[in-house]
Amino acid sequence: MTTATEERTNALEERAKEARRLVVDMAASERGCHLGGSLSAMDLLIAALDGTRDEESKVVLSKGHAAAGLYAALHAMGILEEDPAPRYGLLGHPYTGHPGPKVPGVSFPTGSLGHGLPYAAGWALAQRLKGTGGRAVAIVGDGELQEGLIWETVQVAAARALGNLVILVDRNGGQNDGLVGDISPLPHLAERFAAFGCDTAEVDGHDLAALTRTLAAHDSPRPLAVVANTVKGKGVRAVEGKAASHYVVIDKARAEKWKKGIR
Repeated sequence: MTTATEERTNALEERAKEARRLVVDMAASERGCHLGGSLSAMDLLIAALDGTRDEESKVVLSKGHAAAGLYAALHAMGILEEDPAPRYGLLGHPYTGHPGPKVPGVSFPTGSLGHGLPYAAGWALAQRLKGTGGRAVAIVGDGELQEGLIWETVQVAAARALGNLVILVDRNGGQNDGLVGDISPLPHLAERFAAFGCDTAEVDGHDLAALTRTLAAHDSPRPLAVVANTVKGKGVRAVEGKAASHYVVIDKARAEKWKKGIR
């Protein structure tokens, strides 16, 4: 017999597949999109949005170039009513290459890497000062961790005991100009966050059951840093794990083929 938890996980997995298809549709426009990072972060986005359904909580996409993934996840989760794919990148519509607050479900404009996490930490601190139960979840990229502002924020968050702040690291191993391991390696990443005063967890970033369980289980005065190991381009076998998936422009025929392969 399927349990309620299993049913919920299955439903979230279907929404993640729906969202991945929308991202592929956005790549099949004249402008294309940041496909690889949007797909690697998709399960993180779905889990985070599912776990922050109260009005006092926020999800902040610090790696703002994965905006296509955020728009798709917001639509799949029922937060964004209209389908963003046909309007992505078009003049007069809010679905730009980096997210802004004109989009329902987006509170902060992000894009300059490293800035989304401070927004989330500030939100978490404000909720605690107001005495609400809200929390903030910031989704950051592993390449983004090269920004000093990230670690300054982590230090402040630990000092302020922001137990209502979650840092979800989309560790797909790639960045704009190569592999993170070749440019600025990040060994012992969970231990680094622990040294700054965070509770830590390391999970398969495509295991929605593990992600939702980890987010729900946290009950501590310390910020939680979750190192989510992911695959760039996850869901589209033609580009999975490939650096070339970072930014993609494809035609409609290829998009249809790719979408059929998302299972």
